[in-house]
Amino acid sequence: MMVTRRAAPVVPAASMVATAVVVVAAVVLASGVGGAAAAAGRVAPEGDAPGGVVPGGVVSGGGTSGGIAPEADVSLHGHVSLWGTGLGVWVQSRNRGPSNLSGVTVRVRTSVPLSGRQELSKGCLQSDRLTVLCRTGALRADAEEGRQLALELQLAGRPDEVVVRVDTLWNGGATDRNPKNNNHEVLALATGDEYVF
Repeated sequence: MMVTRRAAPVVPAASMVATAVVVVAAVVLASGVGGAAAAAGRVAPEGDAPGGVVPGGVVSGGGTSGGIAPEADVSLHGHVSLWGTGLGVWVQSRNRGPSNLSGVTVRVRTSVPLSGRQELSKGCLQSDRLTVLCRTGALRADAEEGRQLALELQLAGRPDEVVVRVDTLWNGGATDRNPKNNNHEVLALATGDEYVF
């Protein structure tokens, strides 16, 4: 018995290159930048709800495109004072860059419940009995002035002390390689003194 072999068909080189490009593009869209960002959703810009996620699209908020998150170093510093039922929280938000940010959401959490509905500054809302969220507005990279936030909160009862946590809930989808300077926990005694963070 005689065995014959078939010759493999000859495929032009240009056709092979075109097929490879189509396969690579499909893989990138399905599992790379476009697909992963669309599956995860994009971080909501300042006009949307703080910390919200909008289905589809890519990460936004730092002025970049293509789904690559910008880099920015948000820093929060200020002081806390406790007197009677009153809790004062003063925060200065700065962006040390290198990218500008369209906005930042600062979260203030207390260890003692807030007393009912609070009268808050524009751009702030009470998300639960322990938490207030505030938008800063745009933060330019390396701007000296930053954004200032002043809250006068009313606590339930007259605590001897309160722990206040101040951090960044949302920063426009930017990568922050130094999160220590925007994540603080302060113990304030009911002395009316300023406890700095």
